Amino acid sequence: MDPPLRRVSFLPTFLLALIAALPMGWALWAAASQALDVSAWQALWADPQTLHAWGMTLWTGLASTVLVWWTVARLLAHGFIRQQLARWLTHVPTLLATPHAAMAIGLVLWLSPSGWALRLVSPGFTGFDAPPPWLTTQDPWGLGLILALWLKEVPFLLWVAATQLQREDLRRRWQAEFALAQTLGHTPTQAFAQVVWPQLAPRLRWPLLAVLAYGLTVVDMALIIGPATPPTLAVLAWQWLGDADAAMQAQGAAAAGWLTGTLLLAGVLTVMALRVVAAMRKFASRGSLPQSQTTDREGWLPQNTPTGILHFCRRLPLRPNAMWTTILTTYAAVWFALTVGSVSGVWPFPQVWPELFTLNAWQQVFNSARTLWTTLCLGVASASVCLVWSVAWLELTPRRWQQASRPWWLLPLVLPSVLWVVGLYSVALQWRLEGQWLGLLFAHAVMVLPYVLLALEPAYLAVDPRQSAVVASLGQGRWTDLLRIKWPLLKRAIASAWAVGFAVSVAQYLPTLYVGAGRFATVTTEAVTLASGAQRSLMSAYAALQMLLPVLAFALAAYLGRPRQFEKIGSMKDNT
Repeated sequence: MDPPLRRVSFLPTFLLALIAALPMGWALWAAASQALDVSAWQALWADPQTLHAWGMTLWTGLASTVLVWWTVARLLAHGFIRQQLARWLTHVPTLLATPHAAMAIGLVLWLSPSGWALRLVSPGFTGFDAPPPWLTTQDPWGLGLILALWLKEVPFLLWVAATQLQREDLRRRWQAEFALAQTLGHTPTQAFAQVVWPQLAPRLRWPLLAVLAYGLTVVDMALIIGPATPPTLAVLAWQWLGDADAAMQAQGAAAAGWLTGTLLLAGVLTVMALRVVAAMRKFASRGSLPQSQTTDREGWLPQNTPTGILHFCRRLPLRPNAMWTTILTTYAAVWFALTVGSVSGVWPFPQVWPELFTLNAWQQVFNSARTLWTTLCLGVASASVCLVWSVAWLELTPRRWQQASRPWWLLPLVLPSVLWVVGLYSVALQWRLEGQWLGLLFAHAVMVLPYVLLALEPAYLAVDPRQSAVVASLGQGRWTDLLRIKWPLLKRAIASAWAVGFAVSVAQYLPTLYVGAGRFATVTTEAVTLASGAQRSLMSAYAALQMLLPVLAFALAAYLGRPRQFEKIGSMKDNT
């Protein structure tokens, strides 16, 4: 890029950065100022729930993140080697479209003492004629929350990794290096672990930190299926922030600050652990043996391959195909439970099927049309605004500026949602947007932007810059290149990024609750609120609708992003 063009593009780049950075920085400053109250910190540590809640937060967040990383590493290795990744990825958009709250509610419908899992074996196998007093959901060990987080975050991290593997430049290079490693005597798994994985894993650093941040700071899923005695620290912070007492609100802000410090420390340790594992793998790869001496009995993993976390996978009974089938089956079971639960009437235990099917719950849902329209308008508006900003940013900003500013734009992914809520609510109060639709759109856009940018950036980086030079050499301008060449080639990625943004907006719970000041109800807020009650059918209907809206968005994205069809010259008939 020549110097004059660089000077011309500086002003729009600066304006784009200011539009997004100013509200985010203001929100962080407001949150930090409230979280540094000394008296609030003293009250926080004097509360007997704090340490127990913090320990439960560390356990559920770290355990779920390790399981997600291990699962995705194994799925990627198997899918890359056996060339099954493309087939698996056809299901990922549907899995991504399932909101976290809907997943948690569906699991509760299966795992609760009156759920389907126990109904299927009662009373014949268990002898139960009434639901037993078991803690199968909201258990004190946090196992239900770990399971729900694992099921939801595996598709996300797998999808992000697939966007890297689908880049044409990286895919060709890695396949060539993978084939070369096998010609040197390495097994396929050794070749993947020593050639492909060390290059792919650093590119997943930010998505992995996002998974860790969500696991440590989730509120809606923890309210539905997480431990209750004690709850996680994020739930405690949410409860304190919603208290009418100003001192308790300050204590909640201090808890959000403590969560932020915990997350930063955990993130630093995670990055250091990844570097140590990469260094150990690189050191151990010098002594790897040829294929004939290292393959295990099933031929899937070598006996002494230095694969780090992949090496541990060989000792576990669940194979990648069975693992992926288990995930798909669980999602299907959740969708089925939500569908049946939304039309269920009288349903005494231990009957497997309801005695009465009714549409009363769906009638109540559609009678509250304002809730549905609020959800749709917020999702469409926030996803569209963030998509326009992301496209403009990627088009106008030099690559080195994009790389330097990426950590800032991804902060909403890796900082606690309760901390953002404190800051966003303060900004909304100062800008007089609290309880207004525009303020709610602002809060959703801040949370949606990193997901849209993360979804769109790999596709933009994969575009060959030489094609713009070819278009310019033919005498065509910048807009011709964008409208007729570049954006049509990227329409699938653009449509998918918009669908991701819509799904993230639909799933927002805390920003809607606080910045909306209770004046705006969405499908998610209604579903989470009903999850603590006894209205099974209405709760299932809202959760099913929360799941259906992103599915429709991804279906629309798949339709709009379909490749162009060209007629074959030989098939054209001569009518002369």
